[in-house]
Amino acid sequence: MTLTRGSFTYSNGEEYHGEWREGLRHGLGQLTLSDGTCYTGQFENGLFNGCGMLVFPDGSRYEGDFIQGKFQGAGVFSRFDGMKFEGEFKSGCVQGYGMLTFADGCPERGGGGGGGRGGGRGGTSHEGLFERGQLVGREGCQGTVQRAQGAAAKARALSM
Repeated sequence: MTLTRGSFTYSNGEEYHGEWREGLRHGLGQLTLSDGTCYTGQFENGLFNGCGMLVFPDGSRYEGDFIQGKFQGAGVFSRFDGMKFEGEFKSGCVQGYGMLTFADGCPERGGGGGGGRGGGRGGTSHEGLFERGQLVGREGCQGTVQRAQGAAAKARALSM
């Protein structure tokens, strides 16, 4: 199958610019949703799949791996208020090893309870195993954080 390049504006106001295969978004492209959310990255069979960056209207963003339209694998989610999670995601949720950092240093948010350590990034951080978005075990996971940062850097490079 050959990929073609083109642009399309949907009736709901969404716009896609990029590669197509058999009438589906497939390959590299950029999709802007009607609410202003913008995805730039890889598509497969019409869905976000592979490496990409999703930027929300409030300034929050996810940079990293996607599978079938959801955050899946290594990535970095940065919220508009400065909270950041660098680590593993599954089915669109924080799930696995990683580090959660708060810009304001408030450890009581984010499900880790107190006892976080200064992250050297301007806030308190919680590092370890997360299940369903909650910290369930504290342990170092620098390798996972580095993989997440690498996936985020690759996603940013696609958007240039």
